[in-house]
Amino acid sequence: MHQSLPAVGAAEVPADAFVLDVREDGEWVAGHVADAVHIPMGTLIGRIDEVPQEARVYVMCRVGGRSGQVTAYLVQRGWDAVNIDGGMLAWEAAGRPMVSETGTPPYVA
Repeated sequence: MHQSLPAVGAAEVPADAFVLDVREDGEWVAGHVADAVHIPMGTLIGRIDEVPQEARVYVMCRVGGRSGQVTAYLVQRGWDAVNIDGGMLAWEAAGRPMVSETGTPPYVA
């Protein structure tokens, strides 16, 4: 049994937070947090230097599974990382702002 991960609800993420979105490209394009940084989970290890160690990192995926794995990985390596409970679906449900890369209204893919 592993220890429980640090997690916050979508409504509690500060507006100026560093949000790391670990979803795939198609999910990102459809809709994401405006200032989030997109590093798909499969590319994280090669791009780990893009994740700041001096700030709390809020990790996002669609529902919280992939982001939970990434949060665990970061925490084990000394980051202050927190999983966003419920992911983008919870973010959308909480009415938090989203943008898309397509010019159409954002949605969670």
